[in-house]
Amino acid sequence: MDMIINSQVEHTLRPYGVALELGVVDKIRSYTALLIKWNRTISLTTVTDPIEILKFHFGESIFAASQVDFGESRLADVGSGAGFPGIPLAMTVPSLDVTLIESNSKKCVFLSEVVRELRLPNVKVLRERMENVDSGPRHFYFIAARALGHHNELLAWAKKNVSASGKVVLWLGAEDSRELSRKTDWSWQAPKLIPGSDRRYLLVGSPIL
Repeated sequence: MDMIINSQVEHTLRPYGVALELGVVDKIRSYTALLIKWNRTISLTTVTDPIEILKFHFGESIFAASQVDFGESRLADVGSGAGFPGIPLAMTVPSLDVTLIESNSKKCVFLSEVVRELRLPNVKVLRERMENVDSGPRHFYFIAARALGHHNELLAWAKKNVSASGKVVLWLGAEDSRELSRKTDWSWQAPKLIPGSDRRYLLVGSPIL
């Protein structure tokens, strides 16, 4: 029996500003079931209630699609973990080519299973540490990170791997958002408060080259 139904998915994710097609809703339900099942043996998330998973993982991830025009481009999800934000963005923006960069081998096995089960041809799993990834100059138009930390290292790597007109998309707490917004070698948009949160922000910036 499904733990959540379509109407619950649609109702829970409506505040995040993205209209979800039926096929995407079905994939979210399948993804949630896989996450809960695998989380029993692999530490993927501390959030275990299905509705809270929808809000915290899926809602936060797809909120970016309501704020950023991803279009037809390439995105790197650095430190992807359980696949957020990369996989939800790949589902909601099928024209987006997503590379999930994750160094933990067990998490990569999970990510590969999700990609296979959900039939996501626009997602690639790369088992590697960020600093060892040489994608070629300006390969990615977007570089996203939701729970990576190490922001100085991330931004230094992003400057080498994001296109000249590309962007980084970061999910941050209020303090980190304020701190990064002060970095003068990046041009930052005003932080966007994530719906349902009083301290989580989406921060989007472009490199000043």
